[in-house]
Amino acid sequence: MERKITSFAVILGMTAIILGAFGAHALKKALTDEELVTFETGVKYQMYHALFLLFLGLTSLVNEKVKKTIFQMVVVGVIFFSGSIYVLATKTVTGIDFRPIGIVTPIGGALLILGWAMLLWNLTLRKK
Repeated sequence: MERKITSFAVILGMTAIILGAFGAHALKKALTDEELVTFETGVKYQMYHALFLLFLGLTSLVNEKVKKTIFQMVVVGVIFFSGSIYVLATKTVTGIDFRPIGIVTPIGGALLILGWAMLLWNLTLRKK
């Protein structure tokens, strides 16, 4: 499980850098300042959670079952949260109106929070 989690963390981190560069250069002229800030928010949260998953994959502080559950919550959370933000921010370029299903953004955020909370809970319960 560690290899899967750390590999996915690396992929998330790498794509966050690519998307950040894409936003800063290719989208700079196509999006408004507000849309660029929104896009960058998606990139930041994706990178934060890439680092979180990297820690999760490398730590021995939680068991495999907990790691798997946190991993699943974070992966779906990043896809829902950052993915929906990317689509919402680039609406003027792509023409995709994501607002009707925009509920996935807060669901993704909730999953990310739950992943952190589950880690905290399991660290708190851990025997010394």
